[in-house]
Amino acid sequence: MSPTVPTARLEGFTLRAWRDEDREPFAQMNADPVVMEHFVSTMTREESDAFVDRIVALWEANGFGLWAVDVDGSFAGYVGLHPSNFDAFFTPTVEVGWRLARPYWGHGIATLAGRHALAHGFDVVGMDEVDSWTAIVNERSWRVMDRLGMVRSGEFEHPRCPVGHPVRPHVFYRMPVSRWRALSGGGATGPA
Repeated sequence: MSPTVPTARLEGFTLRAWRDEDREPFAQMNADPVVMEHFVSTMTREESDAFVDRIVALWEANGFGLWAVDVDGSFAGYVGLHPSNFDAFFTPTVEVGWRLARPYWGHGIATLAGRHALAHGFDVVGMDEVDSWTAIVNERSWRVMDRLGMVRSGEFEHPRCPVGHPVRPHVFYRMPVSRWRALSGGGATGPA
């Protein structure tokens, strides 16, 4: 793993570089139909491993990416920043995103780690804007976007979802650096 991946110890968990031993629990999480309810499908082990390979390569190329979330020594999912360039009115862009295994839902990890990811994007990498989106039916996820202080900025049909699929309608949120600075009082902590 690249030594450039910063580690962050937050309240009750750590954001860290990916390890080979994360692949098995990540594949299990990606095969869980409840975790993947708001995606077109679950992922095979091969698809999951290929995603880890892309995550590692993006950290090395960009100096930002998706951290592995570690809770008491156990892999819990990911949170971080991911470049996206599918065909939409707001792309190319960088997304703040998260995916956690079910035992870690409802503990504030996505919100706290999402704030850390935004701080990294704005205060370390120097981004002008970070966006986020999810299926409209995924209320848990867009509530995190609300708690992060992001601005709901429209809806779109995700081009990677089949026409007529229930997760094709998506909601889109924005966080310009000016809003981040206003919410965080100019510091790196983000909205309270």
